[in-house]
Amino acid sequence: MKIARWYNNHDIRIEEVPTPAPGSNEMLVKVISCGICGSDIVEWYRLPRAPLVPGHEIGAEVVEVGASVADYKPGDRVFIAPKVPCMKCTYCKNGHYPVCANVGERLPGGMAEYIRVPRVLVQRGTYRLPDAISCDQSTFIEPLACAVRSQRLAGVHGGQTVVVIGCGMSGLLQVKLAAARDCRVIATDVNRKRLTAAADMGAEIVIDAAEDVAERIAAETGRKADVVILCTSAMSAVAQAWHCVDKGGVVVFFAVPGPDIKVEIPLNYFWTREVKILTSYYCGPPDIIDAINLMKARTVQVDDLITHKLPLNDIAKGFQLVVEGKKSIKVIITPYERIISQAH
Repeated sequence: MKIARWYNNHDIRIEEVPTPAPGSNEMLVKVISCGICGSDIVEWYRLPRAPLVPGHEIGAEVVEVGASVADYKPGDRVFIAPKVPCMKCTYCKNGHYPVCANVGERLPGGMAEYIRVPRVLVQRGTYRLPDAISCDQSTFIEPLACAVRSQRLAGVHGGQTVVVIGCGMSGLLQVKLAAARDCRVIATDVNRKRLTAAADMGAEIVIDAAEDVAERIAAETGRKADVVILCTSAMSAVAQAWHCVDKGGVVVFFAVPGPDIKVEIPLNYFWTREVKILTSYYCGPPDIIDAINLMKARTVQVDDLITHKLPLNDIAKGFQLVVEGKKSIKVIITPYERIISQAH
């Protein structure tokens, strides 16, 4: 079978490896769709584990199950979580599933024709796709679940003003989710096309990041934002976030600068204003279930986020599109689709 092995963003090789056989508690799935996540291109995050097979946003079809697997059968369409929490440690008991102390085997990289799914993910990380969710759409389940969790942590609810800074794929999902919760959504970015997309997807106000964003927000709404969600690692965006949040508000770091970059927090200014600063990077089982239900009900629609679909052989092109960030929003790799369409 073919796999894509990532050495860095400019060195991704297509290789032939044996197709794995599932053990008695495992199953073999055919990858129909796999999204390129923004985190896949963050080299400081990925390089320590390179070379690796990337990809954790998948829609797949079961092709073979082990003798002890009773819940799934060949032909089932499934989404599989990248990892699952133990649900028993202190962190899990307190709802901090992404930092579980006992995460075991993880999903092998999805940029491949087949994946052997480990036992723990067969038992607790596999979700049968509803008829209403296609394999392409299922590549949004994990990123939407991450957005669900971040907004849950921030206490987002109807009637609030939510500012999303950075309108890449994750930022646009945040826009869609906050709009679906009857929030007043304001989006900011340096890319005019992304701002247009944000307006189409639920943002009431869009602001060029080159402007004085905080001043525009106050002029448009009469006050600052209840929640500010950072979906870009640009330091200029971090500085904007500090000025955009209102008293009693929340700043969520959904994306972060590299580990060698120091972020200065205006702590004294925030201290008397009861401002919260949160980090959120992954999701837990309740968030995945919520994401599936939101997509199944069409409360959050994702088809308009897909800009490119490419075969596995063109994965290097897909990564370059995401790295450049100018023409793409969501790039999906489809190992078994021979005629590839591109929306833009």
